[in-house]
Amino acid sequence: MRRTRALRALAGAVLTGAALLATAGTAMADDPSASPGTGGEDGAPTAAGTTFRLATPIRQGERAAAEGSAGDYFYWVFPADAGQRVTVTATVKLPESAGRQGASRWRIDVHDGLRRRQACVHGSQTRSAPADAASVQLACTLRTVRAWAEPWSDAPLPGSYYIRLTVVDLPQRDLGLPVRAEIEATSVDAGGAHAVDGKLSTPLVPLTVTGPEREDRDSAQEEQEEREEETAQAAGAPEDGWSSGWWTDRWIWTAAGGLLAAFTTAAGYSLARGPGRRPGAPPRA
Repeated sequence: MRRTRALRALAGAVLTGAALLATAGTAMADDPSASPGTGGEDGAPTAAGTTFRLATPIRQGERAAAEGSAGDYFYWVFPADAGQRVTVTATVKLPESAGRQGASRWRIDVHDGLRRRQACVHGSQTRSAPADAASVQLACTLRTVRAWAEPWSDAPLPGSYYIRLTVVDLPQRDLGLPVRAEIEATSVDAGGAHAVDGKLSTPLVPLTVTGPEREDRDSAQEEQEEREEETAQAAGAPEDGWSSGWWTDRWIWTAAGGLLAAFTTAAGYSLARGPGRRPGAPPRA
């Protein structure tokens, strides 16, 4: 009876410990930046950059919009951390069909902090819009961002990611027609299955290099440099900072496996030992 009670108590302790570890792991693994936004939030950017250096910074879950002309390049930049599987969605609202000459084809590209174009594993990266279409929707899901990778690898790494939206094919007469673009970047936590043993010393974020002061600089150059610096700072890190890289849910499975192994060892030893001598009984001769 005592041995049975001890085994039950040990089993209860193992299950309780595993439940506590799972709860703590879920709380630590949740990332506020990974929850998609509802769109139309106050303070969302209403313009897009025209180059990589002038890309408009946005946050994950924030739905940004910009107005421009068919043939322009639209650039945005957002931070992505290790363990996130990012999805970028874009909606282009086209002008009235009566003013268009024919169909158009739009494309969305995502580049990392080293300006390497990242492959889309899901989604419609390029889509054609018929001449009578009112809008066209595009999507691109990237591979899971890794905390570290070999130098020769093109795997996504923590840092800034650039979104480029443009039209790649349309009638010549449709160039310059007004369009409206809406963009949103969201992510989900991929979990410890994609964790690696390593971490970058510094995330891949844009840097602003300033040279010596020149007296002949005009106000336009100074304003452009200030804008580039603000863009680099805004796109530098998520709101809650970069992850430490040491915690993944693999720790939960490791701890649960250790507790299960201890329970199995204790149960096996108890069964192999047998009932033993009853309390108060004389020893065998």
